[in-house]
Amino acid sequence: MRGVVFDGRQTRVVDDLEVRDPGPGEVLVAVAAAGLCHSDLSVVDGTIPFPVPVVLGHEGAGVVEAVGAGVAHVGPGDHVALSTLANCGACADCDRGRPTMCRTAIGRPGRPFAREGRPLYQFASNSAFAERTVVKAVQAVRIPEDIPMASAALIGCGVLTGVGAVLNRARVDRGESVVVIGTGGIGLNVIQGARLAGASTVVAVDANPAKEAAARRFGASHFLTSSEGVRDILRTGADHVFECVGRVELVRQAIDLLDRHGQAVLLGVPPSTAEASFLVSSMYLDKSILGCRYGSSRPQRDIALYAELYREGRLLLDELVTQTYPVEDFEKAAADAHAGRVARAVLLF
Repeated sequence: MRGVVFDGRQTRVVDDLEVRDPGPGEVLVAVAAAGLCHSDLSVVDGTIPFPVPVVLGHEGAGVVEAVGAGVAHVGPGDHVALSTLANCGACADCDRGRPTMCRTAIGRPGRPFAREGRPLYQFASNSAFAERTVVKAVQAVRIPEDIPMASAALIGCGVLTGVGAVLNRARVDRGESVVVIGTGGIGLNVIQGARLAGASTVVAVDANPAKEAAARRFGASHFLTSSEGVRDILRTGADHVFECVGRVELVRQAIDLLDRHGQAVLLGVPPSTAEASFLVSSMYLDKSILGCRYGSSRPQRDIALYAELYREGRLLLDELVTQTYPVEDFEKAAADAHAGRVARAVLLF
């Protein structure tokens, strides 16, 4: 079968990939569509260290082909969106409703794939850039069949991370002000999360002026090409600032833009050794810097919620799919995503 493999030097679309059958508590999914996220590109450029060879992809949707023993919530033929959280469901964090903090949900990559008799790693417990993948049952969330696969694929990362950061982590309230630095796939979802939360002012900041139309479509009330103009709109600062790019200088800007009791939420992914600085004295008015893993999401609950909001016309998904590509055109999709020409490139199988 086809898949996108990174061997540590180059990324290739191969057609001789194999995947094992699902074991107990696992699901085999025929992937129909997968979003190309910057996290995939960050593995390729070394920003995110990951063992190789690896099958890339972590934002996908497809149809269940088979289930292992003990799986009851999905069955063959069900449409599912995939999450990256292979959480155990039984530890203290899972029991408290914090699956993103489960210690089995990160840092323990499996190797369900093989090529020429050699095992390959699975990226983010998911590897959606393959015609078929095996995931833990908890990662497969049933969705209505009337949601287009290319749109449904984006729920599993971009929507969970961006909308979740607003609703679950920052807990933006009605009437509050929000600044979003970076309006790519994650940033646009933060914007629409702020709209859903009832924020009164949503300022989108992106150096590319061509992104203004999309930012306003998703709910931005203002658009700036530099954060220098934010104080002209929010004179005392913002209640919430989301950094969605992953550059340390922008982290500093996010902190400097906060009002009293404001929160800077870090969603962008800089290199793993990057350090950011800020004025400690600026934090004593009850300001906070919040890390956020995967939108502090509970995928079985949140994916179903976002799917229903989409069907009600309250959550935008189709508008995120800037362009679709056959998987054979992965290099073109990656180039377009890296250059910022698309909000989300979606690979089709």
